[in-house]
Amino acid sequence: MDFLDHIYLDNSIRNYCVAGGIILAMLLLKRYLSRYLASIIFRLTRGLWKNVERKDFVDLVLEPLEWFLLVSIAVFTIDKLNFPEAWRYKIYGHGTDEIIAKTGMGIIIAVFTWFLLRIIDFIALVLEKKAIATEDKADDQLIIFFRDFLKVLIGLLGLLLIIKACFSQPIGNLLTSLSIVGAVLALAAKESLENLIASFIIFFDKPFSTGDVLKVNAVTGMVERIGLRSTRIRTADKTLVTVPNKQMVDSVVDNWSMRTHRRAELRIELLPKTSAAETQKCLAAIRQMLEKKKDTFTSSSVFLSEISKTGLLLVIEYFTQPISLDLFNQLKEEMNFSVKKILEENNIELAATGNTVNIINDAREA
Repeated sequence: MDFLDHIYLDNSIRNYCVAGGIILAMLLLKRYLSRYLASIIFRLTRGLWKNVERKDFVDLVLEPLEWFLLVSIAVFTIDKLNFPEAWRYKIYGHGTDEIIAKTGMGIIIAVFTWFLLRIIDFIALVLEKKAIATEDKADDQLIIFFRDFLKVLIGLLGLLLIIKACFSQPIGNLLTSLSIVGAVLALAAKESLENLIASFIIFFDKPFSTGDVLKVNAVTGMVERIGLRSTRIRTADKTLVTVPNKQMVDSVVDNWSMRTHRRAELRIELLPKTSAAETQKCLAAIRQMLEKKKDTFTSSSVFLSEISKTGLLLVIEYFTQPISLDLFNQLKEEMNFSVKKILEENNIELAATGNTVNIINDAREA
């Protein structure tokens, strides 16, 4: 027992053994203890998220909770030991014991911030599952947006606490300094700030949401994600286009997903020599064909639009419900074949794309 009472670096061997044993025991039991604490937290708050399994919560918070327990116990245990006088030095006016103590506190704050970020992820997961059950898709992206926004705020708050704990700087002075620095950065990053403000306008005004098909500027595709800075659109070529949110707000956005009808137009140009009787007969046949399909269309019309030296222009216009693009294309194909058949049955020819010029040589002998 005299060996355990031997003093080494201002602490007895017994104290070293006790501190090492506590840290080793915590290292071996951290997973079990953190899983047990996570289960307790889940049971206490289960009434708030009945549609989420315990495993989802434990899997998210288990790792940061393990490190938080381990780091906290290790720092508090080491703090009970006497700091060796032989290790006391001054570094820029600060003792090594003070530097080590503040570093340990900074690590605890960092790990706890990590734990809070995982809690936000879990809350977002709960809200996402509730949002999926609703028909409105705008709330799905809104949850992701505020999840990222809150994580940025928690990260900044954790950074401020670490600066205060490690460098003994008052939060008020830090906020004042950050406001000045923030003003300078805002001027330097004017476009980024405009995109951030535009993202809030998009989420509150809701001109479009995730899953909508848009046409903005020269880009057409489906919205995959609305972020803090930009909106990502998947085009028909399966490429991913990133459009700054400021352009999404300032530009004219055509939201195809919010259309109430689909419109199709077929323009047929007949030969100029087509008689009025033949034209009227063709129009009557097309109107009869449209009448047979009246259950398919919400409205339809056909009329003689123009008469010119190049031909007679017939316009067929019809509207359908906002059906899928594949069904709409199939319907257009059926209509084109039906009109083609009517033209063939009435022996009506289409006008040529160009004019034929015939030169007659009528030269006579002198």
